[in-house]
Amino acid sequence: MVEYTLKPYQLIQIENVAVADFLSSDHKNLDSKTVSSFGEEWNKFSSFDEKEIKKIGDDYFDIVDSSMLNKDSIVLDVGCGMGRWSYYVSDRAKWVEAIDPSDSIYRAAPFLQSKKNVRITKASVENIPFADESFDFIFSLGVLHHVPNTQEAIHQCVKKIKKGGYFLLYLYYNLDNRGFFSKILFHISNWGRKIISRLPSKLKLIVCDMLAVVIYLPFVFLSRTIKFIFPKKNGYKKIPLSYYSDKSFHVIRNDSLDRFGTPLEQRFSEKQIRKMLELAGMTNIVFSQREPYWHVISKK
Repeated sequence: MVEYTLKPYQLIQIENVAVADFLSSDHKNLDSKTVSSFGEEWNKFSSFDEKEIKKIGDDYFDIVDSSMLNKDSIVLDVGCGMGRWSYYVSDRAKWVEAIDPSDSIYRAAPFLQSKKNVRITKASVENIPFADESFDFIFSLGVLHHVPNTQEAIHQCVKKIKKGGYFLLYLYYNLDNRGFFSKILFHISNWGRKIISRLPSKLKLIVCDMLAVVIYLPFVFLSRTIKFIFPKKNGYKKIPLSYYSDKSFHVIRNDSLDRFGTPLEQRFSEKQIRKMLELAGMTNIVFSQREPYWHVISKK
C-alpha cells in the first residue's frame, strides 16, 4: 500500500469500503460534465463477467510483459471507472491503487471488494495524492483524451512513476492509419456525439442503445461474415467497427454510450502521442499495431 501525501476532504462509506475523497471544486484540468457523464455510464454498465474483462484486457496489455508488470509491481490505475482493468491487473501485481474523480467509485468499490490488493480513491489526474516516483507501473486506458489538457495529464502521471518504471496509455486515435471512408464516417458520428452528449441522461442512454443496434451491429455482422468466409484473411479488419466482431452486445452498448455520450473528447495521431510522451520524459516508446488504437507502452 502506498501512503497518501494529502489529507482527504472526507471518507465515503460505500457498503463495507471506506473511500478517501481528494476531489476539490477548483480543478482546472477536469471537465465536470464529462466526469458526470462517466458516473452515469458506469452506473448503467456496472458489471462485466471475467471472460469479457480478460478478452478486452488482453487487447490493451498485449505489449506488456512480465519485466514491466509482475508480482513485485506497485501499480496505479488512473481513471479506473468501475474498476475492470484494476480487476484484470490485480492478479499480476503486488498492489493496485485505483483513482477516479467520478461517481463510478460507487460501483468500483463493491466490484473490487474481493481483491484485497486493490484500493479505490476518489481523485483526479491533477491531484494524484501520492508522492512522486511511487509506482512501478501506471496505466490509463481511455481516459486522458477526456480532459482539457492531455499533455499536462500525461506529465502528472509520469511524475508518479519510478525511474525505470512503465506507463501504459490508451488514447483515442484520429484515424491516422485509416482510409478516407472511415474518416468521413468518423466526422459524421462526431457531429452526432456533440448533439447526443447534451441530451438528458435517460434519453441519452436510450439513443446510445439505439445507435448500438442501428450503427454498430450492421458493421459488426458484416465484419463477422467476411471473417467467416475468409478465415485466413485479415480483410474484415478494414470494415469500420470491426474491432467489435468478437465482442458481446453488452460491450458494444457500453462503448456506444462511451463514444456518443461523452461531452469532451480529443483524438490524437501516433506521432502526436509519441511527442507528448517524449516531452513528459518517457523513452522506449512502443505502439501496439493491434486495436484499439492507439495504446502504447513507454519507460521512464
